[in-house]
Amino acid sequence: MENITATGFNVPTRNEVSQTNKEIFDSLNNALGFVPNLYATIGYSNNGLKRFLDYQNAKTSLTNKEKEAVNLIVSQVNECIYCQSAHLVLGKMNGFNDEQLLNIRKGGSENAKLNALVKLAADITQNRGRAKNENVEDFFAQGYTKENLVDLILQVSDKTAMNYLHNLTKVPVDFPLAETI
Repeated sequence: MENITATGFNVPTRNEVSQTNKEIFDSLNNALGFVPNLYATIGYSNNGLKRFLDYQNAKTSLTNKEKEAVNLIVSQVNECIYCQSAHLVLGKMNGFNDEQLLNIRKGGSENAKLNALVKLAADITQNRGRAKNENVEDFFAQGYTKENLVDLILQVSDKTAMNYLHNLTKVPVDFPLAETI
């Protein structure tokens, strides 16, 4: 069954991708129980899916919870409903409750350290890397390091790529749909 969106982009099936991507689809299906539509869409590229997953799964100085906070605020700023929806689910899996997730989507957190991270991630995204000095200073004042700053920028780039992919292709969201805020 072909699933065509308003942009004419369909989500490729396992039979429509390269052998390498078939193996990745199988691994994702085994790990998650399904192949998320946005990952499947990367499958149009013979090398893109492996390359992206290697990048996304690389070691980082940020915790999984911090990564999810960044993923969520970047997706909010970039107005990507697919990634907002996915990262609300993943945020809960990483220990956030509904109120904390809503606060992150609104650009902050009650936790001072996480608040500095979220504000800087939003600023980097909104201003294409030209963040306000006060947000950078607050980030460092909360105990983050230069390594954390580099890893934050890499996390923003990871999520921005996925946001752009969905914003262009508009493939169907296969997670519980995030409410508009």
